[in-house]
Amino acid sequence: MSVGVTLKGLGGFGTRAQLRRHHSRRAIARAVEMGEIRRPGRDRYVVAEIDAHRVFAHEQCAVVGHLSAALAHGWPVVWVPDLPWLVVVPGRHVTARMRSRTGHLAWAPIDAAERAAGVTSPCRTVLDCARALPRDQGLAIADAALASGKVSVAELERAASKVTGPGARRVRWVLAAADERAANPFESVLRSICLEIDGLSVVPQQTIAEPGLFAVVDLADPELRLVLEADGYEHHGSRAGFVRDVRRHTELSIYGWHVLRFTWVDVMTRPVWVRWTIETWLAVHVRDRALQPPPRGGSVATGRNAVG
Repeated sequence: MSVGVTLKGLGGFGTRAQLRRHHSRRAIARAVEMGEIRRPGRDRYVVAEIDAHRVFAHEQCAVVGHLSAALAHGWPVVWVPDLPWLVVVPGRHVTARMRSRTGHLAWAPIDAAERAAGVTSPCRTVLDCARALPRDQGLAIADAALASGKVSVAELERAASKVTGPGARRVRWVLAAADERAANPFESVLRSICLEIDGLSVVPQQTIAEPGLFAVVDLADPELRLVLEADGYEHHGSRAGFVRDVRRHTELSIYGWHVLRFTWVDVMTRPVWVRWTIETWLAVHVRDRALQPPPRGGSVATGRNAVG
């Protein structure tokens, strides 16, 4: 796996420590030298697409929007787009060449501040992504926007009260569910699945304190004493990290916490199976819930490019 692919798996942004868990110092330096990734600051790295998308937008007298705008604002995303997502003014003629080099193109008003910055405003970017993307991807961006401080809960609440048109219901769902405590897009997608399950109420980055135990878990339902962990690229990281994680799992278990652990691959490509496992746990451990058959074939991929 190349350094650039690893960085995309981290949402488009990463630190030297995160990359060193998968690549040598020489490989990282080579990736920077070749333009595969960029180093904007000490021990900080970003995908090269951030600059490339903004350059292309400038050349085309457009601004970056949606996913490309989210990256430009410094927010990690579920999937880093290879081609830029652009916004052009209504009535603008677009050539076939420009279309072929654009991942997504929208015609919409652009105000003076956005034109000067070359990117849609933070709040607008959240709204556009929530409308155009599947709910889980839109939620990941809304979570990151709140965590960055560039968008406030009050702004999202005001926006939710005014949103209309196609996709408005999805936008309102995303804005209402957004939470600044989410650690990364992977966790946001897992939480999106949980939010669709009746009888489950998960808290991101939940602190659990018991005698001899202090842990911060990815997601937890305190009433059900259920923990859901998103085991992604950065899980464990070292032998010491693996030992520490196993000990924490054991300590949670002895205090009656049930732990379900999900890999990045399953959450991103088999969400139906992930939902089934959680619903099955609820059926086994919570009264008045019926067991459901497993997904056909044991796994179901969703097709991330579909809007849902």
